[in-house]
Amino acid sequence: MANDLELRTLLKSIRQIARAVDIQSRKLDRAWGLTLPQLIVLRSVGDLGEVTSRAISIEADLSAPTVVGILDKLEDKGLIERYRSLRDRRIVHTRLTPVGHDLLAGAPSPLGDDFADAFALLSERERRSVLKSVDQIARMLALLEPEGQAG
Repeated sequence: MANDLELRTLLKSIRQIARAVDIQSRKLDRAWGLTLPQLIVLRSVGDLGEVTSRAISIEADLSAPTVVGILDKLEDKGLIERYRSLRDRRIVHTRLTPVGHDLLAGAPSPLGDDFADAFALLSERERRSVLKSVDQIARMLALLEPEGQAG
């Protein structure tokens, strides 16, 4: 069973991660005019191509309403465009605009290039271990979310 010191140490590390992610999001916003969630959604659109908001939601691990709000902002910035399917008018697709393609081509890694470089320097075994541990922590933290609120 975990002792109090272990749990405090874990909480401190999680707070440091949350703070670093928040700082990175603010840096991205100042330098690129995009928050971290906006960059993640923009990358999802770039990776998936012409795609529905549901598919983006799954890829980005964000709730559907959050994705729609982010897409509204990205559309206002001229980075994406949305259009209705010709086969089923209820379905709305999203794709990058040329401006969105250009921005994405030059955008930094979502967690910052320094972090991406440091992570790449780890051995494959170390990277797998980090990914496994962080995934396990994320799954345990998801237990804190109210039912139906994940993402």
